[in-house]
Amino acid sequence: MSLALQDNIGVTTVAGDRTRRARQLTWFLALLLAGGMLLSLAVGASGTSLWSGVFDLVTGQDLALRDKVVLLDIRLPRTLMGVLVGAALAVSGAVMQGLFRNPLADPGLVGVSAGAGLGAIIAIVLGGLLPAVVTDKLGYYLVPVAAFAGSWASTLVLYRVATRKGRTSVATMLLAGIALGAIAGAISGLLVYKADDAQLRTLTFWGMGSLAGATWTKLLAATPLIVAALAVSPFLARGLNGLALGEAAASHMGISVQLTKNVSILMVAAATGAAVAVSGGIGFVGLVVPHLLRLMVGPDHKYLLLNSALLGAALLLVADVISRIVIAPAELPIGIVTATLGGPFFLWILLRQRGLLDM
Repeated sequence: MSLALQDNIGVTTVAGDRTRRARQLTWFLALLLAGGMLLSLAVGASGTSLWSGVFDLVTGQDLALRDKVVLLDIRLPRTLMGVLVGAALAVSGAVMQGLFRNPLADPGLVGVSAGAGLGAIIAIVLGGLLPAVVTDKLGYYLVPVAAFAGSWASTLVLYRVATRKGRTSVATMLLAGIALGAIAGAISGLLVYKADDAQLRTLTFWGMGSLAGATWTKLLAATPLIVAALAVSPFLARGLNGLALGEAAASHMGISVQLTKNVSILMVAAATGAAVAVSGGIGFVGLVVPHLLRLMVGPDHKYLLLNSALLGAALLLVADVISRIVIAPAELPIGIVTATLGGPFFLWILLRQRGLLDM
């Protein structure tokens, strides 16, 4: 049956209506993201006005040094990083849910986030044992680099365990991911137990997530991986749609199931690893965003992945603005805000959709 099939009174089918709704939602989310970016640039504890800065630029006046530093060196990279991290986490969640055929899956399910967290904890607690030439060269970026290395190491181990004779078992991957998460959690707990008070404070705030440390250098380091991963994701849409019918059905449709699995795993590892490395642990974005969109516009990944990127980016920017103004001039870790907003909202969705989810 055609998705655009109409009956004799001109009413489109549910499928056709969802397609049109998905396209309309894309435009709405694009506008929402643009508004979120403006809000993120305009809000801050310093009191610097975005609009006065724009007025100065339009009228040919030079920006005051303070305004230039706040707008161009602090808020702008922070806003762009919020867009990248939010999109990366949301799209990774959508891909994982499609790969596992489970609307409650997220990147943390296969140990990618746990591996990144372990890498960061090792750098924080044991970084002082590294040669001075290494710490001097990496400096502030030691923790992000270690987090990214941890995410990739966990992905490689996971892929090695779950792949046999050139075929990757999704079930084995899930179980291996849970095991890797437990191992990483145990090692992290041991290191936390050995940490001093200053290290414990750093670990606590890193684990809650924040965009406060965004800089142009850090942004340029994370952008290539996240952008590359997001650029690959649309090519996974057809494969993920086919996997929803089962691997055998997807193969009969001409989909390379193994290639879809491999690319999906690498895409999630790159996007999540880079995002966690620069922002710390931020929960609920990869779980709530794609699940909410799936309930709204259906499971077609052609629209789900794009809308997930837009809504994930907008949601994280709004959460970051809230984190800046709630206890200004201090800041809340953004992970607290996403959990506070996402937890009850996700529970509300589940309660409203119990009948649909039981089908």
